[in-house]
Amino acid sequence: MSNKQTDEELLASLGVDVTPVKKVERTPREQRIIAGFEEIIRFTKENGREPRHGEGRDIFERIYATRLDAIRKSEECRKVLESAEGSELLEAMQHGVSLREDPDDESLLNSLGVDWEKQADVTYLKHVKPRAEIRAAEEVAKRDLCKDFDVFRPLFESVQKEIESGERRTIKFKDNAEVNKGDWFILDGQKIYVAAVGEPFITEYERPDRRLRVIYDNGTENDMLLRSLQRALNKDKASRRITDPSLGPLFSAEEEEDDLAAGYIYVLRSLSDDPFIAKNRTVIHKIGVTGGDVQKRIANAKKDATYLLADVEIVQTFKLANINRKKLEELLHQFFAPARLDVDLLDRFGAKVVPREWFLVPLAVVEEAIEILKHGTILNYRYDTATAKLQRLDKLG
Repeated sequence: MSNKQTDEELLASLGVDVTPVKKVERTPREQRIIAGFEEIIRFTKENGREPRHGEGRDIFERIYATRLDAIRKSEECRKVLESAEGSELLEAMQHGVSLREDPDDESLLNSLGVDWEKQADVTYLKHVKPRAEIRAAEEVAKRDLCKDFDVFRPLFESVQKEIESGERRTIKFKDNAEVNKGDWFILDGQKIYVAAVGEPFITEYERPDRRLRVIYDNGTENDMLLRSLQRALNKDKASRRITDPSLGPLFSAEEEEDDLAAGYIYVLRSLSDDPFIAKNRTVIHKIGVTGGDVQKRIANAKKDATYLLADVEIVQTFKLANINRKKLEELLHQFFAPARLDVDLLDRFGAKVVPREWFLVPLAVVEEAIEILKHGTILNYRYDTATAKLQRLDKLG
C-alpha cells in the first residue's frame, strides 16, 4: 500500500480546510457597485483621505465624493459592501447630498453639470469650468498689496510716457508666447510688470513651470505661475504686450540683443547652371520664413529640390518679432502666387518635385512688398506680372 499522500490529505493533516468555497455570484448591478466603491478606496489610499466635494477639486474626486454619499444612503449598497475592503468608509459622516439611492454614473455626472447625452467622456463639462481655467482665474484674483510699490511706481510712469511718445508699442499677445523677467503686458485693462521669475520646476501634470512676481499698476501684486499668466493673457482678447524700446521695428535688417525674435524672412537667389535659371537669375527669388538660422537652413541646398538642387545665395533677410511665421509665409506666397516659377524637378530619388517658393519677382519689388507689409497695407496692393510692379487696388479699373 502506498504511503504517498495526496495534496488534499497533506493540507487536511495541517488543519487546512480544503472544502471548496462556494463562489458568490454577483449580479451586474452588484458588480457595478463594488467596482465603483473600489475606485473610491483606491483614491482614499492614494491621497490619505476620502474624496471631497468642492468646485475647486478635480472632477474625478467630485464624482467619487458624490458616489460615496449615494452609497452611504443606500441600504442595498451598504449590504453589498459590508464585507468589502474599506467598508469602514460606509460609517463615515454623511455629507447631506440629496441623491436617489441608485448611484449610477449617469446621474452622478448629470448632478455635476455634465451633458451625458452629448458627451460620455467624464472630462466634458457643460456647466463646470475646466480646472485649468479655474486655477488661472484664482491666480489672477489672489492679489496682495505691493508694500514696495514706491520702487515700481516710477517704472509704470515711465512706461506710460514711452507708450504715449511712441518709444514703446502695444502688440497683440501671441498664444502662450514667452514670458521673461522685465516684460510688460496689459491684462484686463491694467498694465502689469513681471518683476521676478523663479526657478523652473515640473508640475503635477509633468509640465515645466515657474513662479512669477507680477506687479499691477494699481499697487497690488501677485505670486502666480507662468502658465497661469499665459492662460490669462490668452483668454483676454484685448491683452497686449508692451514692447521694449530696444525691440525696434517688426522687420529689421539689424539684430538687437533684446529682440523677441520670431525668425526671419529670407530672400534667396539660385546658383543653378540651368539655362533658364541662369538667364533670369536676377529676377528669380525664393521667398521664405524661418525661425532658425538662415545660413544653416541652406547648408545642403544642392541636395534639396526645395532649393532647385543647387547652391543658393542669401540676397536679403528681414528679422521678425512677435509674428506668426507660418501665416506670414502663406501671405507672402499668396501675394506673389501669379509670379510663381513653373518648373518640375526630379529629386535624388527620382521623384517629381514642384517647388512652390520660387517667384519671378525683382528683389526691389520683394523689398517694397515687405515694406508695405510692415505698415499693414499689403492687402491694398497686388503684384502685376506684366509690369513687374506693385499696383494699388483702388487705382485699378
